[in-house]
Amino acid sequence: MKQIKLTFLLTVLLSAVGARALAYDAKIDGIYYDFSGTEATVTYYSPSAGLNKDAYTGNVTIPTSVNYNGKTYSVKSIGEYAFNHCSSLTSVTIGNSVTSIGLNAFSNCTGLTSVTIGNAVTSIGDVAFYRCTGLTSVMIPNSVTSIGDYAFIYCM
Repeated sequence: MKQIKLTFLLTVLLSAVGARALAYDAKIDGIYYDFSGTEATVTYYSPSAGLNKDAYTGNVTIPTSVNYNGKTYSVKSIGEYAFNHCSSLTSVTIGNSVTSIGLNAFSNCTGLTSVTIGNAVTSIGDVAFYRCTGLTSVMIPNSVTSIGDYAFIYCM
């Protein structure tokens, strides 16, 4: 009887884990988002770096707002690990509604050469651009009051 309960419990647990294999609420114009209230957070395609690596490529512009299911959401943040390991990402322009860039948001984006940060961003998280070895241009506005530890470490 114990083995049946254990097998059932493991089956339920594994089913629950698999149910949230993807880490986003919606994909709009090539960008993955999570929604809460009236705000949107840019997020990653998959919690696995190996799967996330092709989620974002080329030039990406993060808008100030997005429409989803008839509702408009203000894009307020770039979440932790959002662009992690996206080695084919070449440039990012961050809209003027975004206020924060999360931990490891762009880490290991080795093809990233240019980042323009919108004028509402106040904080850049720890190791946000870790190992972005191709990064040659970053425009940081005066609104940024906090840059996390090692935010740009190993960036050339």
